[in-house]
Amino acid sequence: MIQLLEEIIPYISGLYTLPWIVVGFIVTIILSHKYSRVRVDLSMKKMALILLYLFVPVLVFRIFLDTPLGAQEGIFVIIVALSIVLMYLIAYIYAKMLIRRRNMTGESKTLFLKTMITNQGRSSAFVGGIMLVIPGWGVPAGIFMALFGIALFAVVPYILYDLNKRELKNNKTDITLPWFLKLYPWYFIIFPLTGYLLQFTTGITTQQLGSWGTIIRFFTALTIPAALYYVGSGIQPSDMKLSELKKLVGIIREDGIEHWSWVRHIFTMTTIITPLIFTVIFGVLLFFQIIPSAWFAVIIINALLPITSTNMFLVPYGIDKRATAHSITWSTLILVPVVVITISIFSIYF
Repeated sequence: MIQLLEEIIPYISGLYTLPWIVVGFIVTIILSHKYSRVRVDLSMKKMALILLYLFVPVLVFRIFLDTPLGAQEGIFVIIVALSIVLMYLIAYIYAKMLIRRRNMTGESKTLFLKTMITNQGRSSAFVGGIMLVIPGWGVPAGIFMALFGIALFAVVPYILYDLNKRELKNNKTDITLPWFLKLYPWYFIIFPLTGYLLQFTTGITTQQLGSWGTIIRFFTALTIPAALYYVGSGIQPSDMKLSELKKLVGIIREDGIEHWSWVRHIFTMTTIITPLIFTVIFGVLLFFQIIPSAWFAVIIINALLPITSTNMFLVPYGIDKRATAHSITWSTLILVPVVVITISIFSIYF
């Protein structure tokens, strides 16, 4: 049995996992014909929580347990923290430029600013999880994922609340993240820290645990196919219309309707502006050999990731629900293939 698990692990790791996006998309369509789409989506939300709380943390624990860390990783933590600040700073500056250009005022101005900032949040746990199983990228990807989780579920909600305190205080409902998302970043960070401390104090790895090590590696290897299945299940076929794509790129314009203009600005920020700025900055650092190639690969791919579907949990904080939903769908459809190609190229050369 253990030997069979060892033979299966390579086939549920790395780029072999990518077809699970298509599997998730097709199976969800089939299930939606038998059950309602709402019921299927609710099941997928439960699956997302299982992935976030059980599979992804254990995978990161295993990676940190199997990898000796040194001073370089401490430096990378600082670089990642600065990178995340830069990502949201780009969103803020770009949003403020557009607000001035379009002469936005009042509630529309605040709504646009909060929506733009929120949708800089990327799918580092699900789509970005592919990087965890690329040789040499696991620890940097785990560090980025841990810090980005804190930004998504702890820092950004605070910023959104602070941007419009009066409106949220006057709301009759309690505006806060669900407890399981507020808890998540602090729960998650326990796993890489525990893995690091065990490795640092004992030097033990899963290879030394015999059959139990194989079971742990097999269990954690299941994480990425499951996460990509979830990504595929979240793609809405109803949004995949040529007319909607034309509205996104501006071929079809709806007079007096701001919706697609907002989606277009979010899409431009996430797919063009942010990756371009990151490529220039970290490309220079790589050229002068200031950072290792693995760091460059992880940071650039994280800047290319599609918008995370967990942004929908932040709708009660006063972001535009429809613009966020369309931005998530189209960034997933377009950026997932881009990320796959980029990972394939970077994994060969970096």
